[in-house]
This record gives sequence, C-alpha cells and structure tokens, in this order.
Amino acid sequence: MWSFFARDPVKDFNYEILPENQDKSGIWTLHRGKRKTTGEPVSIFLYEVAQGTEEQTQLAKAAFKRMKTLRHPNILSYVDGLETDKSLYLVTEPVTPLAAHLKARSESGGSGELEISWGLHQTVKALSFLVNDCHLLHNNLGTWAIFVDRAGEWKLGGLDHVTSDQGEPTSLPPAKVVNPDLEKYDPPESPNSGGEKWSGDVWRLGCLIWEVFNGPLPRASSLRSLGKIPKQLVPHYCELVGANPKARPNPARFLQNCRSSGGFLSNSFVESNLFLEQIQIKEPAEKQQFFQDLSENLDSFPEDFCKHKVLPQLLTAFEFGIAGAVVLTPLFKVGKYLSAEEYQQKIIPVIVKMFSSTDRAMRIRLLQQMEQFIQYLNEAAVNSQIFPHVVHGFTDTNPAIREQTVKSMLLLAPKLNETNLNQELMRHFARLQSRDDQGPIRCNTTVCLGKIAPYLNAGLRQRVLTSAFSRATKDPFPASRAAGVLGFAATHHYYSVTECAGRILPTLCPLTVDPDKNVRDQAFKAIKSFLTKLETVSDDPTKLAEIEKDVTASGQAGGSAATWAGWAVTGVSSLTSKLIRNAPAGSEGATAGNASAGIPASATGAANATGPETKAHTPTAPPSGIVVNQSEASHPADEAEEPAGDRWDDEDWGSLEDPEKAQTDPDDWNSDWSAMSSTQKKSSVGRTSSGAIKKQSSDWSSSGWDADDSWSNEKDVDGQGQSSPADEGWGNDWDDDGALAESFTPTPRSTTSSTAFIPKSDSSGQDGLRMASDYNWDSAGGKGTTSDLFSNVSQRANPASAMKAEDGWGANPAGDWGAEENWESLDGDQGLSKAELAKKKREERRKELEAKRAERKAAKGPLKLGARKLD
Repeated sequence: MWSFFARDPVKDFNYEILPENQDKSGIWTLHRGKRKTTGEPVSIFLYEVAQGTEEQTQLAKAAFKRMKTLRHPNILSYVDGLETDKSLYLVTEPVTPLAAHLKARSESGGSGELEISWGLHQTVKALSFLVNDCHLLHNNLGTWAIFVDRAGEWKLGGLDHVTSDQGEPTSLPPAKVVNPDLEKYDPPESPNSGGEKWSGDVWRLGCLIWEVFNGPLPRASSLRSLGKIPKQLVPHYCELVGANPKARPNPARFLQNCRSSGGFLSNSFVESNLFLEQIQIKEPAEKQQFFQDLSENLDSFPEDFCKHKVLPQLLTAFEFGIAGAVVLTPLFKVGKYLSAEEYQQKIIPVIVKMFSSTDRAMRIRLLQQMEQFIQYLNEAAVNSQIFPHVVHGFTDTNPAIREQTVKSMLLLAPKLNETNLNQELMRHFARLQSRDDQGPIRCNTTVCLGKIAPYLNAGLRQRVLTSAFSRATKDPFPASRAAGVLGFAATHHYYSVTECAGRILPTLCPLTVDPDKNVRDQAFKAIKSFLTKLETVSDDPTKLAEIEKDVTASGQAGGSAATWAGWAVTGVSSLTSKLIRNAPAGSEGATAGNASAGIPASATGAANATGPETKAHTPTAPPSGIVVNQSEASHPADEAEEPAGDRWDDEDWGSLEDPEKAQTDPDDWNSDWSAMSSTQKKSSVGRTSSGAIKKQSSDWSSSGWDADDSWSNEKDVDGQGQSSPADEGWGNDWDDDGALAESFTPTPRSTTSSTAFIPKSDSSGQDGLRMASDYNWDSAGGKGTTSDLFSNVSQRANPASAMKAEDGWGANPAGDWGAEENWESLDGDQGLSKAELAKKKREERRKELEAKRAERKAAKGPLKLGARKLD
C-alpha cells in the first residue's frame, strides 16, 4: 500500500535524458542529457536491470562504486548518480565514445597526429595512475573504454572490470565472459604465467594503439602488421605487444620513452598541454614566454582544443593578471573559432574590462587589434564602457598610443552616439591637429577626420571640415599639408558650390607653389576637381541640386562611408598608409626631402619625428629686412630678395604676387601687410578684431576648429592679419586682375597695365610693360641670384621656419596654443606695428596699475575710518 503512494525517485532526479541518438558502451547505454535547473549538458550512462544478466548487474554496480571513488584528470569525471531497483544512472561530463569520435574525424579529413599523440599520452597517464598509484588493474582497456570530451581530450572509463593487483579473489566475471568478442584482446599467456602485474593492461594498450591508427582489430594475429602506426611509435609499440610478458614496460616507463627527444609524444602540442596543466605553479617569466610562443602554434592545434582548453586558460590568465598584454594575441586567434553568441559571452566581457586597464602595453595592443573584435561590440558597450577609456589615449604622453588612438576612431566612429562623435571626439581632434608636436599624428588626425566625415552631423560637418582641412594645409609638416588637400578631395560632395568657390579654392591655390612636390601635385588635382564641379553647375544650373545633395545629408550608418577618391589616396605619405588601406604600393611619399629623413614610418617611432623638425626650426636672429616700407614695395628686384619673415603660412608667396598689388587696397587680404602704412594697418585691425569676435561666438570655438583657419604664429606681430574667408570675402582682388599669368610675373607693370594694381604716386616712374611670355624664367632675378620659381619659394620659406622654432611646432606644444580663449586677441593684434603694440601694452599696463591702486585705496579706506571711530 505504501509503495502505491511512494514517489518515483527518477522524477526527482536533477537530470533528464534528451531524446537523441544513443551509443552502446559495454553493458551501458550512453545518452545525452542536461541538468534540469541550468540546462548544463551532461552524459548519462544508463543500465536497465531488467535487460541484463546477474553478472552484468554485478559489473554495473561495481563500476558505479568505482566511478564515485576514483578521481583523476584523465579518468572520466563523475558528476551524479542514481541507483534504483530498476535501473542505474551514472552522470558524467559530456563525452563521446572514442570510436564515434574517430569515425567523425575520418569523415571530416582524419584526426591529426598531434591530437592522437596527446590522447594516447592521457590514456597512458591514467593507466599509470591505476597501476602504480592505486594498485589496480583495469582489465578492460580498449576503444570502448575511452571517451572524448568537448576539448578533444581522452578520458579513461569502462571501470566495470577493475580489480586489485594484490591477487585477492574477486567475484567479478572477466570481460570475455560477458562479451565474447573481447577475447581477441586478451594477451597470449595464461593469467598465472608469472609476468608483471601490468603485462595484461599494456598488451591491451598495444591493441588500442593499433586500432586508433588502423581501425577495428580483426584478429590477434593482425597486431604483427604495423599498418599506419607512425615510425616514431613503432619501437615502443612492439614492446607493448611482445611475446614475453616480463619484457613489457610499465606504463610510466612507456610514457617516458615516448617523451624522449624525437619520440612520438615529443611535440609542441603535448608540451603546450603539459604547461597548461601546471601553469599555476610556473614563474611569471615562463608564463609570458609561453603565451608569446602559443600564438605561433595555435594555427596547427585542433579547433576544439583551442575553444575548450586554451580559451579558458587565457581568460583565467587575464582575470588573475598572470600574463598581461601577451594573452591578447592568442585570445583573438582563438576567438576566430567562436560563434557570434559565444564571442559575446566569453570574450567581449574580458575586452571591455581590458580597456579600463592602466597598462600601456595592454592598451596599445587592444588598439592595434581592434579590427578583430569591433564587429562583436554593440553600440551601448562602445559608448558607455569603451570610448570613455579610449579617449584618454588622446592625451597620453606616449606618441605611439596617441596615434593608435586616432587610428582606432576609424573603427569606433560608426558605433559612437551623437555626443561622443560630434562633441567629445571633435574636441580631441581639434586639439591634436592644432597642438600635437608630432607631425605624423597631426597628419593622421586629418586623414581620420576625412574618413569619418560621413558619420558626422550635417551641420557640424559643414563647420568643421573646411576649417580643419584649411588648418592642415598650413601645417609645417609636408604630409599634413598633403592630407589636408586630400581631405578636401575626399569630402568634396559635402561642400556647396559657394563654399567651394569662396573658401576652398582660395585655400588650395597657394599650395600650387608649395615647396613640396607631392603637395603641389595633389593641390593641382584637387583644384581641377573643384573647378570641374563649378563648371558643371555653371554650364547647367539645374544640376546644382544633384551636386549638393550630400551637403545637408545626415550622418551615415556604419559601413556606408564613402571611400577616398582614387587619386586622393595615392598622395598621402607612408606615415598614413595604415589608415588608407587601398593606397597603391607605389604611391609617392608626401614628406619633403629635408623632413622625411627623420620621420618614422610607424606610430611607434613617432617620438623621433621631432628631431629633424626641431633642427630645421632652430631659432636664428631675425633678418633686418622683414618689415618692408612703402617705398621699397616699388622695387620688385629688391622684393625678390625679401625673406618671408616668420610667416610660414604667408599666402602671397613673396615675389609670386605683384609688388604693386600690396598697395592697392587695404581690404585686399591677399596683400602683404608688411607693405602697408600704419594708417592702413589701423583701419584693417578693427575689421580683423570684429571678425575674430564673430568667430569666437561659434559653437566650436572652444574646440578650435573655427577659431582660426590658419596656423599663423600668435607672436608674429609682422605676419598677415587673416580672418575667415567666408566673413571677409576671399578673392575680392581676383576679378581685378586681367590675366592669371600676370599675377605670377615678377616684373614691373607700366602705366598701360590695370590701374587697380598701381599706386598713383609711383605710376610715373614705371618702366615699359614686359609680357609674361617675354620674361626669362631661368635668368637671374633680383640681385644676381639664380633660382627658379619653386626654389625661390623654398628659399624664402627656410628663414620663415627658422624664425618660428621658439613659438611653433618645435616648442612646447601646449605653449600659446593652450589658451583656446585667446583667438580673439590673436586676430586683433595681427598686423600692428611694433610701436603700436608697445603703445597698446603701455596703455594696458596703465589701466592695470590704476585698477590695483583703486583696490588698495578701497581696502585701506574702511580700516582708517574704523580706527578713527575707535579713537
């Protein structure tokens, strides 16, 4: 009656059998199962009492007991069990019978010798544990007693016939009684022949080796045929199946022999596995070397082993800080074998944690290898957990980290939100482009900005791109100037025709006489491209909407960014070749001859780039002829010898412009301020200051994009006063010049020429007009100096760069560029004479003294009054 109300213990069992294919393993039936609560996969060995004999039931109960008590890494792991009157449930780790594993491997290309070598190593080690440590005999070794887990490791099972080696009597029947097919695996000698206690087990080990390489054993005599057994293993195999039982080696000695130099078990795969088993007790230096060498060997290791054996060890090594940054390379290699879901679960949490590390080696390796895992990162994790840590690299003192951080933005930009991309990132880019002392980093910042332009907000893009690329074209580093030109070319579809004509072309035209040949070439190509665009609209105004369709387009989604124009790729120097991946191998470098020698081709050596630049900008005494008065402007021969002063971004290029043009109109922003009178300068200073105030009120003045489009030195009191081209009307003087060639003719004009370029006071003293075609470009000009058009410009640029060393890129990068709120005073002070500046400083000093005097007077007053009252 009570049995009627009793609950079935199988229903309370924590594991359930899955309705999948089952495998036969001796007297047991192997099923796949899972834990009911967590769904964790397991293997369940089931024995039905009703279907077995009395001897089989006795063996099943003995195996159930042995599995509970035997624990070893190479023996099948016991998880749980249930014994009832009707059945026995034996729960283990998820495994597959060796025969089924080898069959699946042969269908997919066969098991490699590395995998088999480690499997045999594990099997022999487990057998040695039973014989030498536990003093037990297995008595049932064969392919049916070996199981393979998810990592491809072999586990010894089939403990049904295990007995003591002490010769104690046992009631367990031998294997051949239960299964007659196993008789061919018995050794040829009788049980009491006087051989070693392990002789029977090592004989069966020899049979196992034969079956692993040759398939099922048809008969005992087939052991004499070696078949496919590797040559390194043949001598040791012959010892196992020798006729003399006393000559068969102990399992431990067999393992030692095979591990000797040149042996079958002496290879990188076995060595790596043995190191991983003992990694907790290894020295830190040994761990570092192991993980460093592991990357080279992973390609030859089995995939399952990498996923389930190496990966957990790598994750553990990182979690406990065992190896540091060296685990990253093998970690990402193993990650290639994972599915997207597995990658999210196992590797992404580790990567997110790595980005918060303060270890520089870890950070730079993460940045260098971001391409391998960026596709697995979701936008939420990038914006909240990764980007806040990555931006610290923009301000790192190590140039290599700064450059890798810039390059990583190419991959992160599509996943950044509005705030991080359009505000935070642009603020850092503006600071790097204007203040970083490394030319390659400034160059890469410009290139990266052009690459991520499709993702920017449309309104921000219109404000930022023109100012940023214009600033790059004034950079002292030739590759940065080339990158600025290429930036304009790559983003040409984001500019309106008005902006192309009013701001971009006036910025590009001075680069046609740049000292660097590559910059000039790219400038000509870009100018032709923009002119073609303007001509198209001029010929057919109906195409304006089609050409400007991308100007106000919103930021694109990830993966839809436009690539650089074909020719726009070839002009960037080797310094940015890592960013522009589709650049031809034979592209011309953009660095000038005097700068390229000291510029590194990689970010790691970027710190050395300051060497030659600083040398080229060594401060020298300022030349006496920098300031040119009004009478000197009427002598073009003397002006040809005039140095460019300390204005390396001077846009009139000295003798390449008409000398009379400087005196035509004080509103002409392409003229030379040094040739103006003080009255003219005063009238222009007011306009410049108001333009600076207008620009400083822009939303992006704090980040420096729209603060000033030029790279002019703030301390250059004799340089050009230059405001925004859009505000001050670039090109007002271009319509007054009859021919383009005349603006490049360094010869005096006669009174018959355009009067707009000739002052009335000097028109009577001019010589006859010489046509541009009559000028001998190769003859000596000036005071007997011999130079062509571009070498003259290059010579005039040298004293300019030398003058700016103490205030320019050779100086402290945080110098005057550090105060972002000083752009207004910069524009207001440019173009003032020294006397006017001195007067202004005296006036400021006087006001400052009066203010201090008033403060002291206010402070002393109440004290004196209080003293009188007390008296």
